[in-house]
Amino acid sequence: MAKWLARAGIASRRDAEAMIAARRVRLNNHVVDTPATFVKPGDLVAVDRKPVSAPERTRLFRYHKPAGLVTTHRDPEGRPTVFDSLPPGLPRLVSVGRLDLNSEGLLLLTNDGALARRLELPANGWLRRYRVRVHGAVDEGVLAGLSRGIVVEGVAYGPIEAGLDSRQGSNAWLTVALREGKNREVRRVMQHLGLHVTRLLRTAYGPFQLGALPRGAVEEVNPKVLREQLGDPAPPRPGRDATPAPPPRPAAKRAPPARRAAARPPR
Repeated sequence: MAKWLARAGIASRRDAEAMIAARRVRLNNHVVDTPATFVKPGDLVAVDRKPVSAPERTRLFRYHKPAGLVTTHRDPEGRPTVFDSLPPGLPRLVSVGRLDLNSEGLLLLTNDGALARRLELPANGWLRRYRVRVHGAVDEGVLAGLSRGIVVEGVAYGPIEAGLDSRQGSNAWLTVALREGKNREVRRVMQHLGLHVTRLLRTAYGPFQLGALPRGAVEEVNPKVLREQLGDPAPPRPGRDATPAPPPRPAAKRAPPARRAAARPPR
């Protein structure tokens, strides 16, 4: 039930669980007392006695995050968030990974939390590409050595592709690509190399590109492109668009056991 409410855009999964604990959720006019309750096609779900529409199809959006926004729905420090800045009319969305306060560029947003978790998995092997402006002396040989991975303050980072694009005085632009995307990975690795990051812009997340998307703009990924890149991102809903399973094959008849030869009487 909690997952169903989150997909319907009512609240996050955690907040939906709190609603259920507060006995605010009903299923077919009965109070739901556990998040593990299953919702079937045709069931009537209500929150505070107001009917809730069934979740819509899985959707994915590209968003050009400006610097100065935190990637969270609520910030305890009261800072502006990505979700406060989105245009009206969008479904409730969650981010695929994060970009920190001062980072900018491509951020993927989806209405499907399961898809977000799937896209974040390092096992996907998707490269996250960045344009990074740094201040300090850049050693191209040291950058090349990042391809073997590096340990910074006890944290092991996997292989990182890094190259020098241009240099002007003590400032330089780098292209950096990595697959893990640990918290503040680029900034921490660059700091370890004696380089101060003054701008960090994500340009690609796997097959999805920032391209010419203007700062602050959001654009939905074409469902056909989404299917091409991910297959079917959402399993069919039972009873609606699922293909009926073929009837089970009848069990094969066993051949009767061979008769044992009658024992001959001893001579």
